[in-house]
Amino acid sequence: MVKVMIFGQTLRDCVDESDIECPLDGATTVRQLVERHPDHFAKLMPFFESSQVLITVNQKVSTLETGIKSGDIIKLTHQFNPEFDGTLWHNP
Repeated sequence: MVKVMIFGQTLRDCVDESDIECPLDGATTVRQLVERHPDHFAKLMPFFESSQVLITVNQKVSTLETGIKSGDIIKLTHQFNPEFDGTLWHNP
């Protein structure tokens, strides 16, 4: 089981739940998890395809090809307009 947390109003408007627990049958990738659960993630695919989603796995910046395993926490954050949606990103 992995936990997927969705942040940013744009992404949250596309899904029914912002905290999703998905069963996992061993090691896989974030992409495979998303593709295997279209009921939860199908509406988010355009954001993944246009690189508007920051993916973290266990608090480490990741990609769709990052390996995941049971117990991991995945956070998806919309980053197209960082001042008004999702998290504020800046370099000090």
